[in-house]
Amino acid sequence: MGAYETQGFKMDNTGRRIVVDPVTRIEGHMRCEVNLDSNNVIRNAVSTGTMWRGLEVILKGRDPRDAWAFVERICGVCTGCHALTSVRAVEDALGIKIPLNAHLIREMMAKTLQVHDHAVHFYHLHALDWVDVVSCLKADPKKTSELQQLVSPSHPLSSPGYFRDVQNRLKKFVESGQLGPFANGYWGSKAYVLPPEANLMAVTHYLEALDLQKEWVKVHTIFGGKNPHPNYLVGGVPCAINIDGNGAAGAPINMERLNFIEARIKEMIEFNNNVYIPDVLAIGTIYKQHGWLYGGGLSATNVADYGTYEKVPYDHSTHQLPGGVILDGNWDKIHPIDPRDPEQVQEFVTHSWYKYGDETKGLHPWDGVTEANYKPEGPNFKGTRTKIEQLDESAKYSWIKSPRWRGHAVEVGPLSRYILGYVHASQGNKHCQRVKEQVDASAVAINKAIPKALGLPETNYTLKQLLPTTIGRTLARALESQYCGEMLMDDFKQLVGNIKAGDSNTVNTDKWDPATWPKEAKGVGTVAAPRGMLGHWIKIKDGKIENYQCVVPTTWNGSPRDAKGQIGAFEASLMNTPMVNPEQPLEILRTLHSFDPCLACSTHVMSEDGQEMSRVTVR
Repeated sequence: MGAYETQGFKMDNTGRRIVVDPVTRIEGHMRCEVNLDSNNVIRNAVSTGTMWRGLEVILKGRDPRDAWAFVERICGVCTGCHALTSVRAVEDALGIKIPLNAHLIREMMAKTLQVHDHAVHFYHLHALDWVDVVSCLKADPKKTSELQQLVSPSHPLSSPGYFRDVQNRLKKFVESGQLGPFANGYWGSKAYVLPPEANLMAVTHYLEALDLQKEWVKVHTIFGGKNPHPNYLVGGVPCAINIDGNGAAGAPINMERLNFIEARIKEMIEFNNNVYIPDVLAIGTIYKQHGWLYGGGLSATNVADYGTYEKVPYDHSTHQLPGGVILDGNWDKIHPIDPRDPEQVQEFVTHSWYKYGDETKGLHPWDGVTEANYKPEGPNFKGTRTKIEQLDESAKYSWIKSPRWRGHAVEVGPLSRYILGYVHASQGNKHCQRVKEQVDASAVAINKAIPKALGLPETNYTLKQLLPTTIGRTLARALESQYCGEMLMDDFKQLVGNIKAGDSNTVNTDKWDPATWPKEAKGVGTVAAPRGMLGHWIKIKDGKIENYQCVVPTTWNGSPRDAKGQIGAFEASLMNTPMVNPEQPLEILRTLHSFDPCLACSTHVMSEDGQEMSRVTVR
């Protein structure tokens, strides 16, 4: 496509080309190519999903009640969100409403996922983009303790001896030459700016989170029978409530299990308040002080979400994270979003390895087509089908389609939800005032409180300067984790109160029998997945799935160019970012990881030269 302008960005692919393949510490398979100018500033970005997700094809002709169990396997990390979206789509198609207990249990499973996923993402997938692990060896444990007590005085694990023990453990790792999870980092890069003490504090919390996260997922194990792929059920949830009747001790939901769940929720809340939020605020502040406010991309202009966490079941006006679309950075206007409207959500394949009858037009997911057309080509393409050296963004270059809202590329995810939530709250929405409280407090902390405490100059950045950045995207995820922990406790108390009132119903079976279904039906289900707005669209005919389409968050964010040349959120976020050392693409990884990319997880096993190694036949 050469040099051209789109969405306020000047695209120029004439400079030096840098390739990052694979992008590591993500879920799935991703490649990124960028062009640098003579000052090592990114002037062109090409984001590519390198593996195909074909579950839409697999589902055709199957029982809709089983769809959740297939689509849940899209991902092994965002545990259960695809299953929840699927059962909602089927229930929408068939007109099924679930009992209150089932609603609350599903909400608790969804919010547990959010807290778990966000904490694991930051500490185990993203923190190493900000934290120089080897630098920890230079840290003074006493000063680390002082820093910990400064940014988070309530955290009990803060003594100099505690940090010295962690430092000694890390020293043994380094001396052995076996860094384990910390291997292959760009340690020592000048792109890292944290002092050694902050690095040691963050690595210590990495280890704490590693221990805690395995406890939190047990909530899924109780409600859903297992993890990472808990069980769901069209019409409700597959877990019985039995508090004091015969066999109560062996029931999935009894008093002992409820007490265990409450203890885990309290753990989540404490970790968010004492560790996660303070870490992100402290790290974000220090990087902000060094002027690292890059990576905003589309979040500065176009954001979207369907809305989520209804306080009252089936009443969208009670969303605690309300949805909508903001365009052109206009925070004064929220456009309503309707996943049913064929004019709103459409997927394009102009630059994707798929085939449409007419590739100039987009398709609404109810009419979606998943027909593979793998042809890496174009005048600037280098390599072979099985060994790509350079992609050509003027041709087809990704396994990801290009979804658009009324023709606009948008960013989705926690940052989008928080920008929307903040604007809704500012306009008087009573259900999301907590979002405004969180954001306003964070701005004060980053601009004033933390710089003052650290002896750094205060700043006066506006929210429009702070939020649409890589730092802001990382902060929004932490704030959402905190908010979800608080909502979890509300849901738990409501569930217990409902049970005490004598309600133990968890499923509606009125329309379980396909004989009760209409000959044809279609529905849509949406969920606020950890990475952004998720939708599943289903068409049912004669009791079987006629068509099934998933438009996942990373499809929105990781989309290639469309017919108009518009770039997706990943590509936009990298534009105009300076790199300290192109041989160590830390800045690229930092911004891409801030989205927590999840691409076609666990769908393929291939050899290095592209030969099929195994095949699974589902009977």
